[in-house]
Amino acid sequence: MTQELIDLRTFIQEGRYADALAIVDELEGMSKQAILRNIQAYLKILLIHLIKNQVEQRLTGSWANSIRNSIREIKKLNIKDNKTSYYINLGEWQNLIEEEIIEDAIADASEEVMNGSYNQFQLAEMVEINQITQTALKFLALTYSYSAKELASSVAENLTQLPGGEDWKAGKR
Repeated sequence: MTQELIDLRTFIQEGRYADALAIVDELEGMSKQAILRNIQAYLKILLIHLIKNQVEQRLTGSWANSIRNSIREIKKLNIKDNKTSYYINLGEWQNLIEEEIIEDAIADASEEVMNGSYNQFQLAEMVEINQITQTALKFLALTYSYSAKELASSVAENLTQLPGGEDWKAGKR
C-alpha cells in the first residue's frame, strides 16, 4: 500500500488525475477486501460456537462471550462509513455462510467439539447445517435492528434460546 500512496502523490503532482483515480479505486478495493476478511473471520467464530452448542447441547460462558463479541464486531465492521449502507446486506449472509464459511467452521470446530472426539468428516455428518445457518442468520439480523448499545442485551436474550441457554442464564454449569 505504501507504493500506491507514493504513486498517488506523484500522479496528483503531475496532474495525471485519471491515473490517480485508478489508484484511489484500487485502494478502496483493498480496504473493502480487508473489511470483508475481518467480517468473515468473526462469522467463522460465530459458526464454530454455534456448532459446538448444537452438538454438545450446552452453552458455556466462554461460548456466549464469543458469540456476543462476534456479533458486535460484525455490526461494527459491516456498516460503511456513510452509516446508511452495509458491506454485506441482510439477504447475502446465507450464501456467504453456506458457500464459503461453514465447511471451514466445521473443520475448525472438530478440534474443539467434545474435546476433539470427531474429525471434520464425522462432525460434518452430525451437524444440522441448515439449523446452524438459520440460528446464525437470526443473530446477524440483530445487527441491522439494534443499536450497538441495545445489541448486547438482545444477543443475550437470544442466547437463552439456544440449547443450554436457560442453564447458562441461571448460572448452572
